[in-house]
Amino acid sequence: MISKQHIIDRFISYVNIDTESDPNSNTTPSTAKQWDLANKLVDELKAIGMSNISIDENAYIMATLPSNVDKDLPTIGFISHFDTTPDFTGANVKPQIIENYDGSDIVLNAAENIILSPDYFEDLLLYKGQTLITTDGTTLLGADDKAGITEIVSAMEYLINHPEIKHGTLKVGFTPDEEIGRGAHKFDVEKFGADWAYTMDGSQIGELEYENFNAAGAVIKAKGKIVHPGYAKGKMINSMYYATEFINTLPRLETPEHTEGYEGFFHLYSMKGEVEDTVLEYIIRDHDKVKFEARKALMQKIVTDLNTKFEAEVFTLDIKDQYFNMKEKVEPVMHIVDLAENAMQAIGITPLIKPIRGGTDGSQLSYMGLPCPNIFAGGHNFHGRYEYVPVESMQKAIEVICKIAELAAKK
Repeated sequence: MISKQHIIDRFISYVNIDTESDPNSNTTPSTAKQWDLANKLVDELKAIGMSNISIDENAYIMATLPSNVDKDLPTIGFISHFDTTPDFTGANVKPQIIENYDGSDIVLNAAENIILSPDYFEDLLLYKGQTLITTDGTTLLGADDKAGITEIVSAMEYLINHPEIKHGTLKVGFTPDEEIGRGAHKFDVEKFGADWAYTMDGSQIGELEYENFNAAGAVIKAKGKIVHPGYAKGKMINSMYYATEFINTLPRLETPEHTEGYEGFFHLYSMKGEVEDTVLEYIIRDHDKVKFEARKALMQKIVTDLNTKFEAEVFTLDIKDQYFNMKEKVEPVMHIVDLAENAMQAIGITPLIKPIRGGTDGSQLSYMGLPCPNIFAGGHNFHGRYEYVPVESMQKAIEVICKIAELAAKK
C-alpha cells in the first residue's frame, strides 16, 4: 500500500491551501481561492495517469480510471469536496505530526494553552501508537474533506501502478462549496457517468452511512420600535425581547448539545439584534420525514401564536428546505452499501453503520439520480481547532476504495 509519508506529504500539500467557502457569495465556487486547489488537483490527476480529466467553469473536477477487464461491469464513482467550512478559519494551516501517539495530552499551542486531551476527546485513545496530524490550535485542519481527496487520489494512483488488481471503470469527482450546502448543485450526474458513487466524507474509521438528516434553514425576523429611552414608556418595543420569547418557546432540549443518534433538533446558530430589528437563523434537522415536517410546522405555529398574542405582525418566518434523507434513494440499491461493508470486512475493519447527523454531497446526489452512500475519511473534531486525523485511518480508507473496485470486478 502507499506509504504513510507519501500520504502525509499529499495531505499537507492540500491543507496548506486555503479553500474556505463563503455562504454570502453568489458565485461558484463561492471563493476564488478554491481554484488554487482545484487547479492543483487537475495537474495531479494528470501526473498519476488518469484519463478524461475535466474541470468546468464552476471548478467541478471529473476524471476516469478505465476498466482493465474485458467484461461489462458497473461504473463506480468516488467523490470528495475541496472547500473548508466558513465556521472557523482555514487560512495559514500549520499541521503538526505526532508520531507514535502515546495517549497523553497533545499541546497544540503552548502560548495560548490549547490542549487536545483524551480526557475530553476520548476517541484519541483509539489511536495510541499511530501517527496523528493535528492543527497548531489556531485554525482548523481541513481533513473535512481534504483527507477524502487524499484517499481518492492515492487509491487511483495505487490502482494505476498495480494493474494486477482488476477493476471496472472508476470515476472520481471533486466539488466546491459542499460546506455551504451547494456542493452538488451544479454537479453534472450524466457527464459523471457512474452507476453509483461513494462520498469519502465520514469521520471515524469504519463509518459507513446511507442515512442523513432531512434539513432546512429558517430565518425569523422580529420587528420592534425604537424611541429615546428616556421617553420610551408605552412606546418602545424591543425586538430582542420578542426574539427571546420565540427562542424560549421552542423545546429547549431539542438542540444539538442534547441530542444524538436519530434524534432531531432545532439549532440557533446566529442571532443579530438591535432594538428595532432582530434576526434569528436556525437549522432544522430530523431523520424522520414526518417529524421533520412537524418541526417546520411548529416554528410556523409559534410565529402565528406570538403574532396573535402581540396583536401585530411582530414576527416573520422564512423556511427553505436544504436536502433530504438519502435512505429513500439508497435502500432500493442496498447492494452498494453491502459492497462497501464487505470491502471493509475484507481488510479487517469493523463497519460502523449509522446515520449521519448532518449531510454530504451524497444526500443531494442521491436525489439527482446518483445513489451515493458515505464512507469514512478518518478525521475527528471537524470544523475547529481540535481537528485531527490518524494517518493509518487514511491508509485504510485508501484500501477500502481499492477493495471496493476489486470486489465489484469479481461479481
